[in-house]
Amino acid sequence: SMQCVPGLVLALSSLLGALALLQLSLYLRVPSRYGKHEERLCRPRGRLPARCAWFLQELPSFLVPALLLALRSPPRLEPLGCRLLCCLFCWHYFYRTFIYPFFTRGRPFPLQLLFFGMLFCIYNGFLQGYYLIYCAEYPNDWCTDIRFTSGLLLFLLGMGINIHSDLLLRQLRKPGEVTYKIPQGGLFTYVSGANYFGEIVEWFGFAIATWSLPAFAFAFFTLCCIGPRAYHHHRYYLKTFTDYPKSRKALIPFVF
Repeated sequence: SMQCVPGLVLALSSLLGALALLQLSLYLRVPSRYGKHEERLCRPRGRLPARCAWFLQELPSFLVPALLLALRSPPRLEPLGCRLLCCLFCWHYFYRTFIYPFFTRGRPFPLQLLFFGMLFCIYNGFLQGYYLIYCAEYPNDWCTDIRFTSGLLLFLLGMGINIHSDLLLRQLRKPGEVTYKIPQGGLFTYVSGANYFGEIVEWFGFAIATWSLPAFAFAFFTLCCIGPRAYHHHRYYLKTFTDYPKSRKALIPFVF
């Protein structure tokens, strides 16, 4: 049976941090070419419908930890804090895999980006699941530790913001519409990337709750990956809509 190898956790976490910096360098100035940032002259070849693409991309992040847990004999998810942490990760990706895709109204998704997204979800699903199921050591009273409780609250707050913002974005379009409109309501009153802000808060909450290198590396990757996208969304809205609220920030309310 699989054993914990601390050196593997360190290596995979360090690589995830390096990938985060690579993402930041690639997309800080130029956004990744999909959705509203897609080249208009690009031919729609090699694409999948958005619902199918999101389902396939997010699925490994749910299945890989579940598979790791199934392979562990006997299951090592003690104490309660460890079980809850693993459930939080899988809970997020259950939503992203089995609920979110069936309500999204996005444009067809490029196969190349889907492929890299799936690779990342396999990689990160393995790293987070492997650490929590095979390596993590928590005291029996971890559920009452300030790191767990504050991290859990941040995770739930971020997930709530993320889901609510997705709902507001979905309501902007009628079925079949592909035009972009100004998001209104919720945290969109203050920031252009409310959905991204929610996800970043969520994963930093998870990192605090687990107090682990893999989770902090993932939170840093999330910030470097979707933070620039929120910035480019903000610039797009300002250039496209003359009536776009000038008081809105790109990502962080009242700051940036």
